[in-house]
Amino acid sequence: MDIAALITWVITALGGFYLLGTWLSRGGARGGTSHLPVPVIFGHFALAALGLVVWIVYVVADKEALAWTAFILLVPVALLGFALLARWIPVHRAQDTAPAGAGQDVPAERHFPLAVVLAHGLFAVMTVVLVLLSALGIGGS
Repeated sequence: MDIAALITWVITALGGFYLLGTWLSRGGARGGTSHLPVPVIFGHFALAALGLVVWIVYVVADKEALAWTAFILLVPVALLGFALLARWIPVHRAQDTAPAGAGQDVPAERHFPLAVVLAHGLFAVMTVVLVLLSALGIGGS
């Protein structure tokens, strides 16, 4: 279970890196028309990265306190992720209804591929569940 959580966490992180890179390359951190607040984006990233490091140490050291620490770090990561998703959905919907070529000043997050957003969210949920199950000692260590 621990290794499965590690794998899902790494896959989630890869998707997150792609989304962050897309957002940064399209000017998201410079403000502009982005609907995603810079502190929320970087808070989500920093806490997720810290949690992943704690999880890797847990997998190596097998100390129960580290598993719970990683899970506790995932709670605000998930809440920030849901906040980002809630702010991204209207941008994505506006993209579907906008006429082709309308407006060059679009939010950076409009360039997020739907498949990557969905995969990132799905693997994030799986990660939270697997980390919780591991912390509870369900599924072996």
